[in-house]
Amino acid sequence: MSDAFTLNVEKRDVEGKGASRRLRRLAGKVPAIIYGGKSEPQNIQISHKDLVHHLENEAFYSHIISLVVDGKAEDVILKDLQRHPAKPVILHADFQRVVKGQKMKVSVPLHFINEASAKGVKQGGGIVSHLVSELEVNVLPKDLPEFIEVDVANLELGATLHISEINLPKALESVELAHGHDLPVVTIIKPRGMGSDDTATEAEGEADAE
Repeated sequence: MSDAFTLNVEKRDVEGKGASRRLRRLAGKVPAIIYGGKSEPQNIQISHKDLVHHLENEAFYSHIISLVVDGKAEDVILKDLQRHPAKPVILHADFQRVVKGQKMKVSVPLHFINEASAKGVKQGGGIVSHLVSELEVNVLPKDLPEFIEVDVANLELGATLHISEINLPKALESVELAHGHDLPVVTIIKPRGMGSDDTATEAEGEADAE
């Protein structure tokens, strides 16, 4: 994992919805909170512009972030983000403290590879359909990955790949699997208008032509 993202933040003394609205509108700041570990929760405020800039990087969502408060840095992960339903505005952010040697629950983005060459696409003419875009895992801070690769090269038309079939690094434990839920992750579906026998019929036609 690369070096942590760094954000300079300020303590926030005023609370309440009205204060938060004024903070966003007049100061261009996002109200946020740091919690977890052995310290008390701390209200902070972050530059909206700086936060949005970092959010453009996918790794920010599953990466250790260094929040600098009054010159003191705290390692955290982004735990929750509230966005305005109609405007490109961040309303609030929750950050959880990272405790060295203690596992944490993190949602890690999935990167699907070999889609164009997958059996169900190349041989069956299917379309790859992502059923989930991230996977929640339990992991030590030092082993936190920026993403998890999901190889669909051998996935056939109509087949579905589940969490248990992902080649997870040993350091990661799927939260869903730990609870006995082997959820579907990706499948290859037939394009609209393609009947169940279309592929076979097409192959037979080609054979007859020869």
